[in-house]
Amino acid sequence: MSRLVLLTCVVGLSVALGAQEVGPERAHVARAGVEEAPKAAYPIDFFPLQIEGQDLRMAYRHVQPTTAANGRTVLLLHGKNFSGFYWERVIGVLASRGFRVVAPDQIGFGASSRPNIHYSLHQMAANTRALLDYLGVTRAVVVGHSMGGMLATRFTLLYPGMVEKLVLEDPIGLEDYRTFVPYASVEELYKNELNATYESFLSYQKGYYTSWKPEYEAYVRDQAWVLGTGEYPRAALASALTSEMVYEQPVCYEFSRIAAPTLLVIGHEDRTVPGKARLSPEMKAVAGDYPKLAEKTHAMIRGSKVVEVPGAGHIPHIERPEAFDQALLGFLAE
Repeated sequence: MSRLVLLTCVVGLSVALGAQEVGPERAHVARAGVEEAPKAAYPIDFFPLQIEGQDLRMAYRHVQPTTAANGRTVLLLHGKNFSGFYWERVIGVLASRGFRVVAPDQIGFGASSRPNIHYSLHQMAANTRALLDYLGVTRAVVVGHSMGGMLATRFTLLYPGMVEKLVLEDPIGLEDYRTFVPYASVEELYKNELNATYESFLSYQKGYYTSWKPEYEAYVRDQAWVLGTGEYPRAALASALTSEMVYEQPVCYEFSRIAAPTLLVIGHEDRTVPGKARLSPEMKAVAGDYPKLAEKTHAMIRGSKVVEVPGAGHIPHIERPEAFDQALLGFLAE
């Protein structure tokens, strides 16, 4: 099936499904044996956007300081298999130190709309800029994890005057995946996404950690709640299109252009590669060496710092929260 036919079919399906929006009520959805998504600790609001003639909504958490305000804002950008939900502990830590915090669900993820559009890091950065303008935020510390690290990099390059500091936590995009990961079409990616199950999400996310803990399953439920619902075909297509985005829109050649003070927080055991299943056994053994990639990136970003977190995989802020907090808060205090 050609991409045009596939996307046309999905558009028709989306129309048939109706223009329902995903909201906080997702926490109470359970379909086809999928466990409920965890309930959000912070209210989720919606920011209207129009992209490619479609009226969309961008979900976000906007949390005020819980102690004396320091006048600073932190923007938290999530990874591809996540939403702003997995930042909630970090939000609480920052708010208790006087920071205002903004944690959006990017279009295509979480409680936001999942349209059939051309996904790009530039568009995501523009959406995020529009949200910050709406909230009256003119300058922020930008923290990006995984895919959010690619987005944080693009945001910093597009809007350098808005970035007080940049924090990249195990960002994907430290290398150009086109150079060694075999290409997969959107049709292939979409088919794979449609075949996803709760168990496949669980198995994939277990690979993010050096040691699995039952409490991590909350983040699987946050990703998988949409399985078995009428929303899932759109979610599957959005996931396929954003996988294409990650593959086709590298940022690794532009790190030398970053002028903001930058911190890289890297899990010592992280070996994440988008599309890793398509690699040969030999490539799997050597690809995605985050400590080495971080050192290369550190050399490109003038004045940057690297904190390597022992015993951590792809998500230090969940797996080694004390070490992550120490690195982040220490950098913010400089």
